Amino acid sequence: MIDRDLAPYATTLLRVALGVMFLAHSLVLKLLVLGLGGNAELFSSLGLPWWLGHVVFAAEVVGGTMLVVGIQARWAALALTPIPAGALWAHWGNGWMFGYEGGGWEYPLYLTVLALAQFLLGDGRFALHPSRTLPQWLRCAGSRQGAADHAVSGGASHV
Repeated sequence: MIDRDLAPYATTLLRVALGVMFLAHSLVLKLLVLGLGGNAELFSSLGLPWWLGHVVFAAEVVGGTMLVVGIQARWAALALTPIPAGALWAHWGNGWMFGYEGGGWEYPLYLTVLALAQFLLGDGRFALHPSRTLPQWLRCAGSRQGAADHAVSGGASHV
């Protein structure tokens, strides 16, 4: 059973933590440690276009900021989901544990799941510009509770 009083705050905690992680990953790892040129070289070494490294850097900075302050956080999380999913692909051959040489795939998988959970949960409290609600067909179709929650909230995204 979900505690309806605390769920919005837990969702906010997830949103902010996920946003900080994306910001740290882009600004610390990609900008300060690797440098943007080194990040582009890393993408090339994986057989990906070098410019994709710049796109991922920018997406992590913009999306991470949107998550932290709560600007369309549901949709920002969904838009960011391919990044850890791509990292999952890149780390697949290194084994499960992220502590293995080259980093395993456990952490990228975890981040992919967290981003999807944020998308499903919504913004939480204290969002600067709350997301639109999910379309009805995505909201547990046929669920009386989901329909009742939607009616009570007036369609607004509170969680």
